Amino acid sequence: MGTPRRAHGLHPEVEHHEHRDITRGAARAAVFGMSDGLTTNIALILGVSGANPPGDFVRLAGIAGLIGGAFSMAAGEWVSMRAQTELIERELALERRELARAPEKEKRELAAIYRGRGIDSGTADAMAGQVMADPDTALEVHAREEMGIDPGSLGSPVAAAGSSFVTFALGALVPLVPFFFAHGHGAVVAAIVLGVVAAALVGGALARFTGRSVLFSAARQVAIAAAAAGVTYGIGALVGLSGTG
Repeated sequence: MGTPRRAHGLHPEVEHHEHRDITRGAARAAVFGMSDGLTTNIALILGVSGANPPGDFVRLAGIAGLIGGAFSMAAGEWVSMRAQTELIERELALERRELARAPEKEKRELAAIYRGRGIDSGTADAMAGQVMADPDTALEVHAREEMGIDPGSLGSPVAAAGSSFVTFALGALVPLVPFFFAHGHGAVVAAIVLGVVAAALVGGALARFTGRSVLFSAARQVAIAAAAAGVTYGIGALVGLSGTG
């Protein structure tokens, strides 16, 4: 009996493993959106609370921060991703035109790149010729080798904007929740507790993607949120004191 075929043609001793797709915009926007929403609104809410205003005012400020911040983040992500995509598409169009206009020149350029990586001339020429035999493959390889672009991983501006909007709003909602049910010192303490817990969870979740220590990532996220909230609360308290003088 013959040797069983291995999936994907892998050698029996080679272990196949998958990598996460970290180049697309939606996942990145979701991570930053949650972190920014939490940090921004806890800083805003505690900053306003530091001035000791009526509870309704704090709630209104938090809602405004949530809505305004979510739209701002979504718009920023869309504009950024759209501009990046348009720039890459323009470069790919130029490369596609060069491949059609001067294929031999492009073949020599690709072979030179391979030789620069230590591949002998004969093999480099053969590899370049094989790549150039298919226009789609040629464009993909030239984009990767010459420009560092993966044409298949440009990301979606709409997905990035939507992900950023939703996750920012969720993060911003966390420290705002207590002010729907209470006010004053109790609501402030509850907002701080919820903010710390949420920041630790966001940091811990981020560690799953980065491979860093969960404890380190969680502590870093908490420290960032605490620093922002502490500064704005202090400023709010000073403003409140000056206003009563």
